[in-house]
Amino acid sequence: MKKYLILLLAIFSLGQISFVSSAMAQAPRVNIPDFADLVERASPAVVNIRTTEKVSVQQPQGSIPGLPEDQAEFFRRFFGVPIPGMPNAPKQVQPAPGKPQESDRGVGSGFIIESNGLILTNAHVVEGATTIYVTLTDKREFKAKLLGMDKRTDVAVVRIDARDLPKLPLGDSSRVRVGEWVLAIGSPFGLENTVTAGIVSAKSRDTGDYLPFIQTDVAVNPGNSGGPLLNTAGQVVGINSQIFSRSGGYMGISFAIPIDEAMRVAEQLRSNGKMVRGRIGVALGEMTKEAAESLGLGKPRGAYVRNVEPGGPAAVGGIESGDIILNFNGREIAKSTDLPRVVGETKPGSTAAVQVWRKGAAKDLAVVVTDGEASVVGIKRSEAPSTNGNSNILGVAVAEVSDAKKKELNIRGGVEVTSLNEGSLARSGVRPGDVIIRISDTDITGVKQFESVVKGLDANKVLPVFVRRADSTLVIPVKLK
Repeated sequence: MKKYLILLLAIFSLGQISFVSSAMAQAPRVNIPDFADLVERASPAVVNIRTTEKVSVQQPQGSIPGLPEDQAEFFRRFFGVPIPGMPNAPKQVQPAPGKPQESDRGVGSGFIIESNGLILTNAHVVEGATTIYVTLTDKREFKAKLLGMDKRTDVAVVRIDARDLPKLPLGDSSRVRVGEWVLAIGSPFGLENTVTAGIVSAKSRDTGDYLPFIQTDVAVNPGNSGGPLLNTAGQVVGINSQIFSRSGGYMGISFAIPIDEAMRVAEQLRSNGKMVRGRIGVALGEMTKEAAESLGLGKPRGAYVRNVEPGGPAAVGGIESGDIILNFNGREIAKSTDLPRVVGETKPGSTAAVQVWRKGAAKDLAVVVTDGEASVVGIKRSEAPSTNGNSNILGVAVAEVSDAKKKELNIRGGVEVTSLNEGSLARSGVRPGDVIIRISDTDITGVKQFESVVKGLDANKVLPVFVRRADSTLVIPVKLK
């Protein structure tokens, strides 16, 4: 019996081994790429960027012009030059400013995109620099000319006077896949031509107004900024720009500007010296799940308009505070951070078709896009006397809004909250001084109409209450029970 059991176990074990071997044979084989040839081709087109600035060096009191400080001290001690702090020393005076001197400001990286010396880097690498020095891998150093930079996207273009330089081919950042291998070449901490590798961790990370960053786990440190992020074909898919760090050094997360976005900026910088963006004059907020459901959107989507610049393009086009912009010029707006990028890419002077969600329905508008930065002015709050108690279902006392305050807040109606009890509005964050301008799909015009609207509310529903606070319109989902 024992022999039979041993035989069965042996057969079972062989079957397991056979099954595992078969499964391993069928599984796709993953090869770790060898970057050596890629690096050899790409490295000559990656440059080190060193910047300097002019600083005024103050001349210490009592120093002797033309002598180092240690020699000047010798003369002060042994040849009768008065020493501060000693008896009969002259009264202290402020040090005299000396000649401005060139001082090192920082180091970064860049890469050549045209063989005639055109180089792409980060704006923060060259910002504030008096002189920009570019060093090639063959140790040649050039003074570079800044053609333009854009701090909002952190892109800069510089040029050196050289010809027949190696350049890097540009890839398509829209085709980058999460999980694919990428590598960075740069000068971390000034260590030139350092290569690090990793994978794409995520795409479309919102860490800036105008850029959906590529997130990677490639080791990037100070000095890598402005260097290329390359795919396994040796094509540039991004510009290494930021890291997430609590220590100042690499902690496993780095961000790169997609090359498609960077080149759109670079084209304007090299031709105009600056970036011209479209604007419509709105301030935005994020749409929450609760607010979206109360408004009938179903799920959070679109860009919520907190405020509209008086007399600005959006206001002229009919966009109102409290609207949710769902579509701009045929492009769907999934979240608020999408809108600045889409508007920024729109040519100033053109008319954009805009779809907004207002009072439970979509509404189509036309807005003429202008250029420049949006200007949304802060608004001061004023107080008004109460005209009713807070015994209604919302638990709030309200007053008429003065004409002066309506003008300040850029509103046509509404009622001002003067006090609250422990009711639903207080629990939802409404506070005295707020102005209720709409409940669900009904605009509030005054106290009597407000009381009539409140009496007709369905206590079993979650209702959106639109509140004007300072320079923002907030949508607050209110649960009455």
